[in-house]
Amino acid sequence: MRRLILTCLFVIGLCAALFNFVNFQGLGAQGEFDTLLLDFREDIPSTKLQQDLAKISQQFNVTPKLDNKFSEKDNVYIIKGDKARLGQLRSLFAKDTEFIEPNYIYKIPKQGQVARLAEYLDPRPEESKEPAPLLTGANDPYYSKQWHLHNINIEGAWKQTKGSGVTVAVIDTGVTQVRDLIETQFVKGYDFVNDREKANDDNGHGTHVAGTIAQATNNSWGVAGIAYEASIMPLKVLSDYGGGTVADIAEAIRFAADNGANVINMSLGGGGESQLMREAIDYAHSKGVVIIAAAGNEDANGAAYPARYPHVIGVSALGPDGERAPYSNYGAGVDISAPGGSDAGKVLQATVDMDNKGEEVFLGLQGTSMASPHVAGVAALVRASGVENPDEIENVLLGSARAIHEDGLNYYGAGQLNAEAAVKQATEGQITFQDFWRWLRENGYLNPRFWIDGGAYALIPKLLMVVGSYLLAWFLRVYFPFSWSWSLSAGLLFGSSGLFPLKGLYIFDLPQWPFRVLGSSIPELGNAIQGTDAFNPIFASVLIPLGLVALLLGHPKLKWFAIGSSIGIATCLGVSSFSDPAVWGLGAGWISRIFLLVNAVICYGLAHFIVTNEEKTTQS
Repeated sequence: MRRLILTCLFVIGLCAALFNFVNFQGLGAQGEFDTLLLDFREDIPSTKLQQDLAKISQQFNVTPKLDNKFSEKDNVYIIKGDKARLGQLRSLFAKDTEFIEPNYIYKIPKQGQVARLAEYLDPRPEESKEPAPLLTGANDPYYSKQWHLHNINIEGAWKQTKGSGVTVAVIDTGVTQVRDLIETQFVKGYDFVNDREKANDDNGHGTHVAGTIAQATNNSWGVAGIAYEASIMPLKVLSDYGGGTVADIAEAIRFAADNGANVINMSLGGGGESQLMREAIDYAHSKGVVIIAAAGNEDANGAAYPARYPHVIGVSALGPDGERAPYSNYGAGVDISAPGGSDAGKVLQATVDMDNKGEEVFLGLQGTSMASPHVAGVAALVRASGVENPDEIENVLLGSARAIHEDGLNYYGAGQLNAEAAVKQATEGQITFQDFWRWLRENGYLNPRFWIDGGAYALIPKLLMVVGSYLLAWFLRVYFPFSWSWSLSAGLLFGSSGLFPLKGLYIFDLPQWPFRVLGSSIPELGNAIQGTDAFNPIFASVLIPLGLVALLLGHPKLKWFAIGSSIGIATCLGVSSFSDPAVWGLGAGWISRIFLLVNAVICYGLAHFIVTNEEKTTQS
């Protein structure tokens, strides 16, 4: 039983994580679908392919169809079907297909739909309005209302580049060239929903997204865009109700890669992992395309697909206050955050009003749909600055973001999008030694308070808790000798700091709460599952050590775990009273500091009392 306590606690936490992983139906299997896609091997003879198609038609009374005119070269066919039919097809045609999977439906994240949360503004025709004041950076009349562009420091980026020579594919509901997009350059796109060349917008979402990326700017009309000298490639994969299939989206990604797109934006998502889409994303990435996607609007711990796929930059949303928007997904799959708006202030762009014959209207919307094109626009600026490799562009975007040091639940990924810093880093190329030290200073790493307050866990306080608990135990042992044991060590560790490095772990599609629990000390267990910072006053008191003593005191070895826990908890509460004294209901002021210090003293006194009585018992 030398390592019993440490081993048992670790195994319990690990089993909880694995149990949750195995039994929790992950986002990868939660998607909505009503059709199936069959990707037949490209090396099978055409006669064999036709035989298989005829067999499917006869046996299931359906007619397999190519998804669109581009699908033939990849042998991708679509049929109606459910989960039961999926299993039957896999058993019958596994040898002739690369894979058979649900044709999942991805949608516009719910709060990004144009029909909701709209703020209508007059188009402000030039002939009927007074001239707009010339603002720094842009003379567009509503530019002053675009807090989201000021939030990312766009004017500093414009001093270096406006995105000329870069093509951004907008994979969405299509794009309509409204008045404020007439000066924007467009390249040939495609409508994968209706299988035709012109990809007009019959929803309004895609036009709004395209406006954030490359709205005509400095034209004394409407609003401004980020990379307004870049070109837009409109690719319609979502219907007028805002939904579309994996097959269409994957084909659009390949189309973009094959037709010169440098950046892809996908303000859409859902559940359901698709091999077809993963392969399309890998293909586009291999051709040098940067891919950005919305994290989703479910306020869920984990981004939606396609933001979760490798080689996709997942974007969470910020409100005007710079905090995570309340609807935004977070956690695994989030790489960076950008303005998405909230009820306090929406993202303003031009789009089409489908309730008024598709006329131009200026709408304020909110959603990760609005956050993603901010990153896509800045990616275009970085690309125009000379950085071509998609991984290097991603490194620039993430490395230049404004770091958020207290982000235990990964609300912000690498931080908040900063267009000026991104373009500057891209333009300057290699970072000099002076740049490195300036980066350390600006991000707070040279500030001692960062090591007290920052990161997924505060390093210095954790180390102080561990070292302090062992020093207190050593001090007690000097006056009241006792044998050192693994039970005591385990108590000191879990009472003071827990396995705190585990708090920083994010594993794809695996819940983070088991790692937060394993990475928490006993006083932190009261807020570990919720992921909050403030102590639960029950756990941050002498009550837990008293319970452990009452439970384990009669056991010759486990009682030392209770003693070590009391000492470790005393150290944890003592250090926290100075570094992070927040307690539920008490705030973070002197009342909470006194509460923590008093309980720290009582916890140590409890351990002292037990050890002294143990010494007397041994002597008698």
